[in-house]
Amino acid sequence: MKRVPTRQGPKVVPKVARKAAPKVARKASPKIASKIPSTRGKRRPPAPPAEVFARLQREYPDAHCELDHENAYQLLAATILSAQCTDKRVNEVTPALFERYPTPVALANADPAELEALIKPTGFFRNKTKSLIGMATGIVEAFGRRVPRTLDELITLPGVGRKTANVVLGVAFDTPEGVVVDTHVGRVSRRLGLTKHDDPVKVEQDLMREFPREDWTALSHLLIFHGRRVCVARRPRCAACVLNDICPSSEA
Repeated sequence: MKRVPTRQGPKVVPKVARKAAPKVARKASPKIASKIPSTRGKRRPPAPPAEVFARLQREYPDAHCELDHENAYQLLAATILSAQCTDKRVNEVTPALFERYPTPVALANADPAELEALIKPTGFFRNKTKSLIGMATGIVEAFGRRVPRTLDELITLPGVGRKTANVVLGVAFDTPEGVVVDTHVGRVSRRLGLTKHDDPVKVEQDLMREFPREDWTALSHLLIFHGRRVCVARRPRCAACVLNDICPSSEA
């Protein structure tokens, strides 16, 4: 106690107890924080490309292009029709289409209204009609009635982009210039960690770097088969997947 002098004599003033200041948690410095082990679950690394290919090849030994065709012209027309449409629906339409227009010359001279009626079940039939007639006219006038065999020539035809050209080159001519990237190939590749992109061109570039050229055509068939049968869009069947132990997205 402290005594303070006053007229009446010394006065005792009690000491006021000071509250201890609350301790403020200090953030660990970057150097220290980096040494603190994370409690979060670790994501698996990307699936090894060679192992992915080998396993899918064993799982789907009969993987192939599911568009029915007998030659490059039919495959080119069927691939144009497959945009925003299932292969099954295209295969229901093409028998009558190829019977009516068996050659590029016949298709180039098709009556648009008649062609629209034939392909209407595939959707976007007006645009597809223009593409089919334009494609056939280009083959007749610029390429001597034969489907061109190079990427640069194919993509000059109306309705033919890189994806369609890759289908024809890889399947009909066995000269792959790239990997066919559709919605299934893109989705499965991202789930496997083989790419981080949504853009099909960038996905294709990533896959071309990871797999040898001789596997490009088969790779697209394998990923499409797997994407349709197991690695489906909404609820992938991870428990039944041959890649579940190496897939970074597996929920099995």
